Amino acid sequence: MATALHNGRPTHMQTTTVSRPVPFAPPAVGREEIAEVVSTLESGWLSTGPRVAAFEEAFAAYVGAPHAIALNSGTAALHLALLASDIGAGDEVITTPLTFCATANAIIHTGAVPVFADIDPGTWNLDPAATAAAVTPRTRALLPVHYAGRVAPMRALRALATREGVRVIEDAAHCVEGVSNGQKVGAIGDFTCFSFYATKNVTTGEGGMVTTADERAAGFIRAASLHGLSRGAWLRYAPGGAQPYDVLMAGFKYNMMDIQAAIGLHQLARVAEMHARRTAVWERYDGALERLPLRRPAPVPAGDVHARHLYTVLVDEREAGLSRDALRQALAERGISTSVHFRALHLHPYYQDRFGLRRGMYPAAEAVSDTTLSLPLSAAMPDPAVDRVIEAIHDVFR
Repeated sequence: MATALHNGRPTHMQTTTVSRPVPFAPPAVGREEIAEVVSTLESGWLSTGPRVAAFEEAFAAYVGAPHAIALNSGTAALHLALLASDIGAGDEVITTPLTFCATANAIIHTGAVPVFADIDPGTWNLDPAATAAAVTPRTRALLPVHYAGRVAPMRALRALATREGVRVIEDAAHCVEGVSNGQKVGAIGDFTCFSFYATKNVTTGEGGMVTTADERAAGFIRAASLHGLSRGAWLRYAPGGAQPYDVLMAGFKYNMMDIQAAIGLHQLARVAEMHARRTAVWERYDGALERLPLRRPAPVPAGDVHARHLYTVLVDEREAGLSRDALRQALAERGISTSVHFRALHLHPYYQDRFGLRRGMYPAAEAVSDTTLSLPLSAAMPDPAVDRVIEAIHDVFR
C-alpha cells in the first residue's frame, strides 16, 4: 500500500512493485581507493603504519591544524579529546540534544555529565543563549555539533568558552568541508572530532580523527589510542625502528589501520569534487521541493561553507497534511530510503532515567526531532536517482 493525499488528508492506494530503489547514502568509493587497499594488503603491513601517517599529514594540511591523530571511530575521537581536556567525574559538558548518542555517551564514559542546551529553531544547531544559561561552576567544556554539515555558531561559542574558562570540543562528524566565518572546521576549537563512518562525506568504512593545536594533548591522544604505549608498532618494527617501549598509561585500542587510511587518502584527495556533487544534488532538491509544504533550515551566512552532509526537511502534519512517519513510509513503498536525524537524546529512556530528563525541557529540539526527515544524499547519487526521489515526493503530495 502507498500513502497519498486526498483533500489534504492521507489516504492509501495500491502500488506496483517498486523498481530502481534509491539507497540513503551509498559511499562514493572509486577505483583509486580499491587499488590502494589492494596495495596495502600486498604490502604486508595492515595495521597502523605508513598510510595512517600519510593520511594524518594530509588531513592536518587540509584543515590547517598542527596535529591530526587518526582513530578507529569518531566516538573514540570524542572520548580522547574529552580525556585530553582532563574532564572526568563531577564535571559537566554542555552539548545539544539533537545529535547521535555517541556525543553524549563519550561524555558519560569519562565520568562527566552531559548537560543539554536547546537548539536554535532556524539553524538546528546549539543556541548560544541557551548554552550560556546552562553554564554552572562544574562546566568544563562546550561540545557543539555541526548538525547536518551546517557549522555551529562558533564565534559566539568561542567567546562564551573564553569568558567561562572552558574548552571547546567540536563534534564535526557531519562537517569535514565546513567553514565558519572564513575559518576551516578543524582549526577553530581546542579539539575537533571527525567521523569517517560509511555514510560520511569522507569515509574509511569506520574511522575518525582528532585535530588540535595542543602539542601535549596530541601526544596524550596518540599514546592513549594504542594501549598507552610510547611507540606504536610501525615505530617498533619498521626498518630502523626501535623495539623497546614504555606503557605510559592504561590506554585504549582506538588506533586506525592502514587498510582504512588507504581508503581515506583517496577520499580526501577527492573531497572538493564530492562536495560539489552533493551540492548539485542539494540544489536540485531545493528547486524541486520549494513549493511543497516542507520546512528547511535557514540559509547559511556569508563566510560559512555548509558541508552538505544531510538534506533534512521538517514535515509538520498541520502544514503538510501527513506526518513525517507517514511520508517516510510512503517513500519507502516507492523504493526511497530515508532516515531520521535525530530523535532528541532526552527523549530516549536511558537518558531520561539516568539524568531525570523529560519531554518539554528542550522544545526547539523536540520540534525538529518530531518532524525531521533526511532524504537520500551522496556524491555517488546519479541524476536518475535524484529524479526518482523528487518524483516520489511529488507523487505522495499529489
